[in-house]
Parts: sequence; structure tokens; C-alpha cells
Amino acid sequence: MNDTLLLLGFATTPLELISFVLALTTVALNIRQNHWAWLFAIISSAAYGFVFFESRLYGDMALQLLFISVSFWGWYQWLHPVSGGKTLPVTRLTARGWLACAAGWLVGFLLIAWLLTTTDTDVPHADGFLTAGSLVGQFLLSRKKLENWIAWIIVDVLYVWLYLHKGLTLTAVLYGFFVVMAVIGLLAWKKSAPAAPSAMVLK
Repeated sequence: MNDTLLLLGFATTPLELISFVLALTTVALNIRQNHWAWLFAIISSAAYGFVFFESRLYGDMALQLLFISVSFWGWYQWLHPVSGGKTLPVTRLTARGWLACAAGWLVGFLLIAWLLTTTDTDVPHADGFLTAGSLVGQFLLSRKKLENWIAWIIVDVLYVWLYLHKGLTLTAVLYGFFVVMAVIGLLAWKKSAPAAPSAMVLK
């Protein structure tokens, strides 16, 4: 699964290609608010965990393991009715929620980057920053917060550079698609979100 193959001029591996397709399917289903997105997220995260390990992106590898756990929780959140028997609605962050996310991102970055400096990775700070941001985005996605797409746009743009730097060209292309899909997701979810911020902060 790690043998090099050429696809449209890109050097990749069968495992990276499979991960690519699964990840695209995940985001496409997320945009449609389809709960089966979480199943594809679990499988693609497991596959990408191996890809990132081979590339010494240990923060991203660990992130995939966390994504698997969070995906089970997110799947439950999307299926489990809230008060009144309705499914989880799309809501917006309050000002307090924005501050909490920014603080969580910063603290996560400092901690993860510090841990990664003890490994043989050559990009501890970039990996740490994007891993922390991905955790914030995944949490917001699990709670159907509109702003999850903003977090993903920021993270995915920077991931394109990181994966090109690491020689994961196909994955860099994938994250380029993710940027476009995140913009589409933001616009689509805006139609479902209330005009005013939700009174509940990161419920």
C-alpha cells in the first residue's frame, strides 16, 4: 500500500489515494449535514494516520486518532435528539464562544508544538498549530457550529503549504479541494443558522 505510483503526474501511494477519496466523501456529506459523514471520517482518519506516520507528521497522525474518537461522539451528537425531539440544529458562536475557541487553539498549539519538539519531525510548530486548529474545527463541527467552516478554511489553506513541503502532493491537492468545500459548507450552513448568535455557548 506504500508503493509509489503516478496519478496525473503526482507521486502518491495506493493508501494515500484511498484516504483522499474517503476524505473528500466525508466533507461532501458534512456539507449536506448527512450523518454518514462520520463513518467515512472514521475510516479516512485511520487510513491517513498511517500516511502521516510515514511522513513523520506525528501531530497529524495523533490528530487522526483523536478524530476517530471525536467522530463517534459527533455521530452520536448528530443523531441524538435535543430537547423537543429535534435533531441538533446549526447554531452560531457567541462572543464568549469565539474567545474560548481562540484560547483553546493557542493553548493547544503551545502544548502540541512543545511535545513535537521531542520527536524527529522537522515541522513541530506548523504541525502543532494546525493540529490544534483542527481540533477546534472538529469540536465545532460536532456541535454543528457554523464557525467550524471558518476554522477549516484557515487550517486547510495552511495545510496545502505543509503537505507540499512534505512531498504529499495528492494530499495537498485534497486540502485545496477542502478549502473550496469549506467555503461551500459555510454558505450552505448559513441558510440553516439563526441570524443572531445562540444563547448557549459551546453547548
